[in-house]
Amino acid sequence: MFACVLFPLLTAGVPNVRWFGVEGDYNVLVMDLLGPSLEDLFNFCSRKLSLKSVLMLADQMINRVEFVHAKSFLHRDIKPDNFLMGLGRRANQVYVIDFGLAKKYRDTSTHQHIPYRENKNLTGTARYASMNTHLGIEQSRRDDLESLGYVLMYFLRGSLPWQGLKAGTKKQKYEKISEKKVSTSIESLCRGYPTEFASYFHYCRSLRFDDKPDYAYLKRIFRDLFIREGFQFDYVFDWTILKYQQSQIATPPSRALAPLAGPSAGMPPPVANVDRPS
Repeated sequence: MFACVLFPLLTAGVPNVRWFGVEGDYNVLVMDLLGPSLEDLFNFCSRKLSLKSVLMLADQMINRVEFVHAKSFLHRDIKPDNFLMGLGRRANQVYVIDFGLAKKYRDTSTHQHIPYRENKNLTGTARYASMNTHLGIEQSRRDDLESLGYVLMYFLRGSLPWQGLKAGTKKQKYEKISEKKVSTSIESLCRGYPTEFASYFHYCRSLRFDDKPDYAYLKRIFRDLFIREGFQFDYVFDWTILKYQQSQIATPPSRALAPLAGPSAGMPPPVANVDRPS
Protein backbone atom coordinates (compact mmCIF):
# COMPACT_ATOMS: atom_id res chain seq x y z
CA MET A 1 0.00 0.00 0.00
CA PHE A 2 2.94 2.29 -0.74
CA ALA A 3 0.67 4.61 -2.74
CA CYS A 4 -1.27 5.42 0.43
CA VAL A 5 1.87 6.82 2.00
CA LEU A 6 2.51 9.02 -1.01
CA PHE A 7 -0.98 10.11 -2.04
CA PRO A 8 -1.79 12.21 1.05
CA LEU A 9 1.25 14.33 0.20
CA LEU A 10 -0.09 15.21 -3.23
CA THR A 11 -3.01 17.25 -4.45
CA ALA A 12 -2.79 18.92 -7.87
CA GLY A 13 -3.19 16.47 -10.73
CA VAL A 14 -3.10 13.39 -8.50
CA PRO A 15 -6.29 11.41 -7.79
CA ASN A 16 -7.66 11.63 -4.25
CA VAL A 17 -7.63 8.49 -2.14
CA ARG A 18 -11.18 7.93 -0.85
CA TRP A 19 -10.52 4.82 1.23
CA PHE A 20 -8.02 2.03 1.68
CA GLY A 21 -8.05 -1.10 3.77
CA VAL A 22 -8.37 -4.86 3.70
CA GLU A 23 -11.41 -6.69 2.37
CA GLY A 24 -11.12 -10.44 2.81
CA ASP A 25 -7.91 -11.54 1.11
CA TYR A 26 -7.48 -8.27 -0.77
CA ASN A 27 -5.79 -4.95 -0.14
CA VAL A 28 -8.18 -2.30 -1.47
CA LEU A 29 -7.47 1.27 -2.59
CA VAL A 30 -10.41 3.45 -3.68
CA MET A 31 -9.50 6.54 -5.70
CA ASP A 32 -11.23 9.17 -7.80
CA LEU A 33 -12.61 7.86 -11.06
CA LEU A 34 -10.62 9.34 -13.94
CA GLY A 35 -10.94 9.38 -17.70
CA PRO A 36 -8.85 7.72 -20.42
CA SER A 37 -5.07 7.52 -20.36
CA LEU A 38 -2.95 9.45 -22.82
CA GLU A 39 -2.10 6.11 -24.44
CA ASP A 40 -5.83 5.48 -24.97
CA LEU A 41 -6.29 8.94 -26.46
CA PHE A 42 -3.17 8.57 -28.61
CA ASN A 43 -4.71 5.40 -30.10
CA PHE A 44 -8.06 7.17 -30.51
CA CYS A 45 -6.26 9.85 -32.55
CA SER A 46 -4.73 7.23 -34.89
CA ARG A 47 -1.41 7.27 -33.02
CA LYS A 48 -0.33 10.81 -33.90
CA LEU A 49 -0.88 14.02 -31.94
CA SER A 50 -0.58 17.56 -33.24
CA LEU A 51 2.11 19.93 -32.02
CA LYS A 52 -0.54 22.02 -30.29
CA SER A 53 -1.90 19.07 -28.30
CA VAL A 54 1.59 17.87 -27.36
CA LEU A 55 2.59 21.32 -26.11
CA MET A 56 -0.58 21.70 -24.04
CA LEU A 57 0.08 18.27 -22.53
CA ALA A 58 3.76 19.01 -21.96
CA ASP A 59 2.95 22.05 -19.84
CA GLN A 60 0.74 20.07 -17.48
CA MET A 61 2.96 16.98 -17.46
CA ILE A 62 6.05 18.95 -16.47
CA ASN A 63 3.98 20.50 -13.69
CA ARG A 64 2.96 17.05 -12.46
CA VAL A 65 6.53 15.75 -12.44
CA GLU A 66 7.72 18.92 -10.69
CA PHE A 67 5.02 18.50 -8.04
CA VAL A 68 5.95 14.88 -7.33
CA HIS A 69 9.63 15.88 -7.09
CA ALA A 70 8.73 18.71 -4.71
CA LYS A 71 7.35 16.06 -2.36
CA SER A 72 10.77 14.31 -2.40
CA PHE A 73 9.70 11.44 -4.67
CA LEU A 74 10.72 10.18 -8.11
CA HIS A 75 8.01 8.56 -10.21
CA ARG A 76 10.36 6.22 -12.15
CA ASP A 77 7.73 5.00 -14.61
CA ILE A 78 6.84 7.98 -16.76
CA LYS A 79 4.81 6.71 -19.72
CA PRO A 80 1.54 7.59 -21.52
CA ASP A 81 -0.41 4.91 -19.64
CA ASN A 82 0.39 6.63 -16.33
CA PHE A 83 -1.12 9.99 -17.29
CA LEU A 84 -4.91 10.17 -17.35
CA MET A 85 -7.35 12.92 -18.22
CA GLY A 86 -10.05 13.85 -15.72
CA LEU A 87 -13.81 13.62 -16.15
CA GLY A 88 -16.58 16.22 -16.30
CA ARG A 89 -15.31 19.67 -15.32
CA ARG A 90 -11.83 18.16 -14.97
CA ALA A 91 -11.84 16.62 -18.45
CA ASN A 92 -8.94 18.84 -19.55
CA GLN A 93 -6.77 18.25 -16.49
CA VAL A 94 -3.89 15.78 -16.70
CA TYR A 95 -3.43 13.43 -13.74
CA VAL A 96 -0.39 11.34 -12.92
CA ILE A 97 -1.04 7.87 -11.50
CA ASP A 98 0.68 4.61 -10.51
CA PHE A 99 3.28 5.25 -7.85
CA GLY A 100 4.15 1.56 -7.54
CA LEU A 101 7.76 2.22 -8.57
CA ALA A 102 8.10 5.62 -6.90
CA LYS A 103 11.09 6.19 -4.65
CA LYS A 104 12.19 8.87 -2.22
CA TYR A 105 15.24 10.63 -3.62
CA ARG A 106 15.92 12.87 -0.61
CA ASP A 107 15.19 13.17 3.09
CA THR A 108 11.97 15.13 3.54
CA SER A 109 13.36 17.24 6.39
CA THR A 110 17.03 17.78 5.51
CA HIS A 111 16.72 17.39 1.71
CA GLN A 112 19.82 15.18 1.82
CA HIS A 113 19.94 13.52 -1.62
CA ILE A 114 20.29 9.75 -2.00
CA PRO A 115 23.83 8.66 -2.98
CA TYR A 116 24.96 8.05 -6.54
CA ARG A 117 25.06 4.34 -7.33
CA GLU A 118 25.78 2.15 -10.34
CA ASN A 119 24.97 -1.41 -11.41
CA LYS A 120 21.25 -0.92 -10.76
CA ASN A 121 18.64 -3.04 -12.53
CA LEU A 122 16.34 -1.24 -14.94
CA THR A 123 13.27 0.05 -13.12
CA GLY A 124 10.36 1.33 -15.19
CA THR A 125 9.44 0.89 -18.84
CA ALA A 126 12.40 0.35 -21.18
CA ARG A 127 10.82 2.25 -24.09
CA TYR A 128 10.83 5.51 -22.11
CA ALA A 129 13.79 4.86 -19.79
CA SER A 130 16.57 7.45 -19.71
CA MET A 131 20.05 6.72 -21.03
CA ASN A 132 21.46 6.63 -17.50
CA THR A 133 18.80 4.17 -16.40
CA HIS A 134 19.88 1.82 -19.20
CA LEU A 135 23.47 2.24 -18.03
CA GLY A 136 22.52 1.05 -14.55
CA ILE A 137 22.86 4.41 -12.83
CA GLU A 138 20.60 5.22 -9.87
CA GLN A 139 17.68 7.34 -11.06
CA SER A 140 17.16 10.94 -10.00
CA ARG A 141 14.99 13.88 -11.06
CA ARG A 142 16.72 14.25 -14.42
CA ASP A 143 15.60 10.75 -15.44
CA ASP A 144 11.88 11.38 -14.92
CA LEU A 145 12.21 14.43 -17.16
CA GLU A 146 14.18 12.63 -19.87
CA SER A 147 11.52 9.91 -19.89
CA LEU A 148 8.87 12.60 -20.31
CA GLY A 149 10.78 13.87 -23.34
CA TYR A 150 10.53 10.43 -24.95
CA VAL A 151 6.79 10.42 -24.28
CA LEU A 152 6.41 13.77 -26.05
CA MET A 153 8.39 12.57 -29.08
CA TYR A 154 6.35 9.36 -29.14
CA PHE A 155 3.19 11.47 -29.41
CA LEU A 156 4.64 13.66 -32.17
CA ARG A 157 6.36 10.96 -34.23
CA GLY A 158 3.86 8.17 -33.72
CA SER A 159 6.57 5.81 -32.51
CA LEU A 160 10.14 5.75 -31.21
CA PRO A 161 13.10 4.29 -33.16
CA TRP A 162 13.63 1.50 -30.61
CA GLN A 163 10.09 0.14 -30.75
CA GLY A 164 9.36 -3.28 -32.23
CA LEU A 165 12.81 -4.77 -31.66
CA LYS A 166 12.77 -8.57 -31.45
CA ALA A 167 14.74 -10.54 -28.86
CA GLY A 168 14.67 -13.94 -27.21
CA THR A 169 14.53 -12.72 -23.61
CA LYS A 170 13.52 -9.57 -21.76
CA LYS A 171 17.17 -8.94 -20.88
CA GLN A 172 18.19 -9.17 -24.54
CA LYS A 173 15.35 -6.85 -25.53
CA TYR A 174 16.45 -4.28 -22.95
CA GLU A 175 19.97 -4.51 -24.35
CA LYS A 176 18.72 -3.98 -27.91
CA ILE A 177 16.63 -0.99 -26.85
CA SER A 178 19.62 0.44 -25.00
CA GLU A 179 21.91 -0.02 -28.03
CA LYS A 180 19.41 1.63 -30.37
CA LYS A 181 18.82 4.49 -27.93
CA VAL A 182 22.56 5.12 -27.54
CA SER A 183 23.06 5.09 -31.31
CA THR A 184 20.15 7.49 -31.96
CA SER A 185 21.32 11.07 -31.58
CA ILE A 186 19.03 13.70 -30.10
CA GLU A 187 19.11 15.52 -33.43
CA SER A 188 18.05 12.37 -35.27
CA LEU A 189 15.25 11.66 -32.79
CA CYS A 190 13.90 15.21 -33.06
CA ARG A 191 14.55 15.77 -36.78
CA GLY A 192 11.62 17.46 -38.50
CA TYR A 193 10.24 18.91 -35.26
CA PRO A 194 10.85 22.27 -33.56
CA THR A 195 14.36 22.64 -32.09
CA GLU A 196 12.85 23.15 -28.62
CA PHE A 197 12.47 19.37 -28.30
CA ALA A 198 16.17 18.78 -28.92
CA SER A 199 16.93 21.60 -26.46
CA TYR A 200 14.77 19.82 -23.88
CA PHE A 201 16.79 16.61 -24.19
CA HIS A 202 20.14 18.38 -24.19
CA TYR A 203 19.15 20.16 -20.99
CA CYS A 204 17.96 16.96 -19.25
CA ARG A 205 21.12 15.10 -20.19
CA SER A 206 23.31 17.98 -19.01
CA LEU A 207 22.00 17.70 -15.45
CA ARG A 208 24.20 16.13 -12.80
CA PHE A 209 22.84 13.34 -10.62
CA ASP A 210 21.65 15.51 -7.73
CA ASP A 211 20.86 18.71 -9.68
CA LYS A 212 17.48 20.33 -9.20
CA PRO A 213 16.03 20.78 -12.71
CA ASP A 214 14.89 24.20 -13.85
CA TYR A 215 11.30 23.20 -14.52
CA ALA A 216 10.34 26.80 -15.29
CA TYR A 217 12.92 26.90 -18.09
CA LEU A 218 11.56 23.71 -19.65
CA LYS A 219 7.99 25.02 -19.51
CA ARG A 220 9.10 28.36 -20.87
CA ILE A 221 10.77 26.99 -24.01
CA PHE A 222 7.59 25.09 -24.88
CA ARG A 223 5.32 28.02 -24.00
CA ASP A 224 7.39 30.34 -26.18
CA LEU A 225 7.08 27.84 -29.03
CA PHE A 226 3.33 27.63 -28.43
CA ILE A 227 2.98 31.41 -28.69
CA ARG A 228 5.25 31.62 -31.73
CA GLU A 229 3.09 29.04 -33.52
CA GLY A 230 0.03 31.20 -32.83
CA PHE A 231 -1.82 28.51 -30.87
CA GLN A 232 -4.59 29.31 -28.40
CA PHE A 233 -4.44 27.65 -24.96
CA ASP A 234 -8.11 26.66 -25.20
CA TYR A 235 -7.86 23.01 -24.07
CA VAL A 236 -9.15 21.87 -27.44
CA PHE A 237 -7.05 18.74 -27.91
CA ASP A 238 -7.04 16.52 -30.99
CA TRP A 239 -9.42 14.08 -29.32
CA THR A 240 -11.76 16.94 -28.36
CA ILE A 241 -12.26 17.71 -32.04
CA LEU A 242 -12.57 14.05 -33.01
CA LYS A 243 -15.18 13.39 -30.34
CA TYR A 244 -17.09 16.49 -31.40
CA GLN A 245 -17.05 15.38 -35.03
CA GLN A 246 -18.26 11.92 -34.05
CA SER A 247 -21.08 13.42 -31.98
CA GLN A 248 -22.14 15.50 -34.99
CA ILE A 249 -22.30 12.43 -37.20
CA ALA A 250 -24.37 10.61 -34.59
CA THR A 251 -26.78 13.54 -34.12
CA PRO A 252 -29.90 13.54 -36.37
CA PRO A 253 -29.85 16.47 -38.86
CA SER A 254 -32.81 18.18 -37.18
CA ARG A 255 -30.90 18.31 -33.88
CA ALA A 256 -27.43 19.05 -35.24
CA LEU A 257 -25.42 21.57 -33.28
CA ALA A 258 -24.08 24.81 -34.66
CA PRO A 259 -20.66 24.80 -36.41
CA LEU A 260 -17.61 24.36 -34.22
CA ALA A 261 -17.36 27.53 -32.16
CA GLY A 262 -16.19 26.81 -28.66
CA PRO A 263 -18.36 25.89 -25.66
CA SER A 264 -21.65 26.78 -27.36
CA ALA A 265 -20.90 24.23 -30.08
CA GLY A 266 -20.46 21.34 -27.71
CA MET A 267 -16.78 21.95 -27.00
CA PRO A 268 -15.79 21.83 -23.32
CA PRO A 269 -15.23 25.20 -21.69
CA PRO A 270 -11.87 26.02 -20.10
CA VAL A 271 -11.51 24.53 -16.62
CA ALA A 272 -10.76 26.99 -13.85
CA ASN A 273 -8.25 24.87 -11.93
CA VAL A 274 -6.30 23.45 -14.86
CA ASP A 275 -2.78 24.80 -15.30
CA ARG A 276 -2.90 27.75 -17.69
CA PRO A 277 0.31 29.48 -18.77
CA SER A 278 0.46 33.10 -17.73
